[in-house]
Amino acid sequence: MTATITVVVDGRALDVRPGTLVAAAVELATPGRGAHVSPGGERRQPLCGMGVCGECRVAVDGRAHRLGCQTLCAPGMEIRTDG
Repeated sequence: MTATITVVVDGRALDVRPGTLVAAAVELATPGRGAHVSPGGERRQPLCGMGVCGECRVAVDGRAHRLGCQTLCAPGMEIRTDG
């Protein structure tokens, strides 16, 4: 049996495997929704996967503007998207 850790994405508990990126956890929690809203109100998905585009920005444990594609999930982590 594979061990999992629990993170919270927008108030919803989610079990993920150790080593899961925050951007992947957001996608698992809300498929196709993305983490970021553009100034025009459109939902945006991560694009580059290396922290350049910024479309994966989330708040992690109350710290804004964390790059989800560069941040590993940790037990009990609270992740907030743009809404």
